[in-house]
Amino acid sequence: MADQDPVFNIQRVYLKGASLEQPNSPAILLEQEQPAVDINLGVNAENVAEGVFEVTVTATVQTKIQDKTVFLVECQQAGIFEIRNIPEDQMGGIIGVACPQIVYPYLRGNVADLIQRGGFPPVHLAEINFQAMYQQQQEAAAQEGGAAQLTQ
Repeated sequence: MADQDPVFNIQRVYLKGASLEQPNSPAILLEQEQPAVDINLGVNAENVAEGVFEVTVTATVQTKIQDKTVFLVECQQAGIFEIRNIPEDQMGGIIGVACPQIVYPYLRGNVADLIQRGGFPPVHLAEINFQAMYQQQQEAAAQEGGAAQLTQ
C-alpha cells in the first residue's frame, strides 16, 4: 500500500537562465530622471518524466527613462519536483501554486542580485499570491472555454 502514498519531493531548485542588458549605457547612466519600472512574471510547468515536473517562474524587469531602456533583466528560476499519487483534481493547484511558491524566493534573490551587480540599486520583487493568480487563470480559462495555462 505504501506505493500509493502521495509523494511531493523537491529534487532541485536551480537558476535556469539569467540576462542583464544595458543597451544605452553609459549615456543613460548620466540621466538624473527616475526610471519607470515594468515587471512581468510568468509560471510554466512541464512534465519531464513519469511523475516528475519542471516548474519555471520567469521575471522580466525593464526600466526606462522616457523611451530609452536603462536596463532589462530576464531571469528564469526552476525547480524539479517529484509528484506522484496525487488526485488529478489537485495536481493543478500543486503545480500552479505550491511549486511556484517554493521557487519564487530564489527568483527574487537572483533578480535583486543581478540588478545590483549591474551597478543599480536592487529591485525587490513583491510577494506574490500564487493561489489568487492560479484562480484568476482558472476563471479566465473557464470563460474562454479552454484549458488553463499557467502564465500571466
